[in-house]
Amino acid sequence: MRIAAAGVLAGSLVTGLAVTPSAQADPATAVPRIIPAPVSMTTVPGQSFTLTRHTKIVVGSRSADVARVAASLAGLARPSTGYPLPVVGPVVGHVVGDHDAISLRLAALPQLGTEGYELNVSRGGVRLAAPTAAGLFHGVQTLRQLLPAKVESRRTQQGPWTVPGVSISDHPRFAWRGAMLDVSRHFFTVEETKRYIDEISMYKINVLHLHLSDDQGWRIAIKSWPRLATYGGSTEVGGGPGGYYTQKQYTDIVRYAAQHFITIVPEIDSPSHTNAALASYADLNCDGKAPPLYTGTNVGFSSVCVDKDLTYKFFDDVIGELARLTPGSYIHVGGDEAHSTPLADYVTFLDRLQPIVHAHGKNIIGWNEIAQADVQGSPATLAQNWSILDGNTPAADPLATAAVQKGVQLITSPANHAYLDMQYDANSPYGLHWAGYVSVQKSYQWDPATLFTGVTEQNIRGVEAPIWSETLTNIHEVEYMAFPRLPGIAEIGWSPRTGRSWDEYRTRLAAQGPRWTVMGVNFYRSPEISWDGQSATR
Repeated sequence: MRIAAAGVLAGSLVTGLAVTPSAQADPATAVPRIIPAPVSMTTVPGQSFTLTRHTKIVVGSRSADVARVAASLAGLARPSTGYPLPVVGPVVGHVVGDHDAISLRLAALPQLGTEGYELNVSRGGVRLAAPTAAGLFHGVQTLRQLLPAKVESRRTQQGPWTVPGVSISDHPRFAWRGAMLDVSRHFFTVEETKRYIDEISMYKINVLHLHLSDDQGWRIAIKSWPRLATYGGSTEVGGGPGGYYTQKQYTDIVRYAAQHFITIVPEIDSPSHTNAALASYADLNCDGKAPPLYTGTNVGFSSVCVDKDLTYKFFDDVIGELARLTPGSYIHVGGDEAHSTPLADYVTFLDRLQPIVHAHGKNIIGWNEIAQADVQGSPATLAQNWSILDGNTPAADPLATAAVQKGVQLITSPANHAYLDMQYDANSPYGLHWAGYVSVQKSYQWDPATLFTGVTEQNIRGVEAPIWSETLTNIHEVEYMAFPRLPGIAEIGWSPRTGRSWDEYRTRLAAQGPRWTVMGVNFYRSPEISWDGQSATR
């Protein structure tokens, strides 16, 4: 819990996010409703492509990552279409034709950065090019939304499988587009976590922040401190059985995320939110006495013993094991709501923790309170700001200012806009509302560049949508709170700032409903959205 571009082709004119069909536009190729909105998209009437039983997926590279992207596309479309969709090429001495094909190729397109792509659809086929396999993967997610929603079915459906004629050039606004899953308050299994990875990757999220430790549970096995998981992980909010990931299971999650071009960022919260650890090892407490396990939802009451050398031996061991299991460059150290840690002790603790993280080859990310300490802007420290902010009128925020003045970039997660565990309204069956009720519209109508005075877009690494699990006990309840809000935050992270509007966006969001229905996603049918053509409230 946290308390406190434009282009013109026949058929349409694209300006920022607004797309206006011309008088000659073919109704059969109406402007696609894609989330996140591409930087530039032009519809091309009369150039739609229809998959057939003879369609193939052509790979123009020997890259294993590109092959996996092609396999993921085939794995999506084969069950629903019933077509074989073979993945072919390249073959030595033979050029595989790309007629009646979806071709994926790596290309030098420096203007698209490392995650952008170009997608062109004509009667002859689909051409997808990108500088990297990650860009190809993101392009496949766009192609996925160009296909009928029933492509998501695991059973054969009736066609046709038509992709409208489009020309798209796309790349992200921010490098960090994150989601956070709190597995500490309630534990989520490997399969539940993988399901969330499947869902968030559809919207070009590229970071999954796992909140692995808190007062209510420790969720990762640490071989040098085994009771953290076996005892500290044995319960959860409400007194349930809890659980934890073995190191093999965690590695499996990391690998699965990487296949979706998502980086796992593990969080070991400190110096507060540590009751599960303190209960597991009495010597970590200043008085040498272990507190009981905790299953409530209060925050800020626990604290590590800042003056004990054993505390830093503990974090050295934990971070060392976690760093070896985690290929990404960041370890999240928490740092929030340390109400039981005097500020001087808090600063001392963070000053000693930083070199431990760096010694294991990782960079630090922490909640915005870490700006109170002597955090170093280099190497690449990040502060995740969760302040309650208007979102459109810049506000003075001392912690954001302090971070930026120290050369630290920000991850923006304003609690009253981006916290997906906040209730939609007073009737929501799950969630809390300490940051206010967060409607779908409110979750979409904010921008990272207008949050703070004295902070520019260059000071911002990206956005992240946390979901805390005090009231969420399974992945279906998580889905209810994440969808339909998460795609909007993904769009804030990916799409250009100019041209975004709620009225335009919610028509695109409505088009996701049939897709989620086919997928079995337990989404909230907000009355703000015209699902299935029904009237919506503003």
